[in-house]
Amino acid sequence: MPQEQVNIRERQRTNLKTPSMYKVYIHNDDFTPMDFVVKVLKVVFFMNEDKANELMLQVHYSDKAVVGIYTYDLAVSKANKATDMARSEGFPLRLTVECEE
Repeated sequence: MPQEQVNIRERQRTNLKTPSMYKVYIHNDDFTPMDFVVKVLKVVFFMNEDKANELMLQVHYSDKAVVGIYTYDLAVSKANKATDMARSEGFPLRLTVECEE
């Protein structure tokens, strides 16, 4: 009777860790209209009208505000999309991405 060869592979443990999260900040400036900021918050960050207006006023009265916390790729993508929207309309709206600690 021929012998069968059996290959047994041992399971290897992979230590997966949760990805780091990044905050997307929107900064106040004197040139970008408030209604445009609300539009960006609704289109890019999927906020409803009330939340977008509330956050826009928070940015207006302080220097900056967190608009969302995402993984790195998503945070950079959203910040770039919002910045591109602003530049296409001629506004200097600034968004930054910082690691959440």
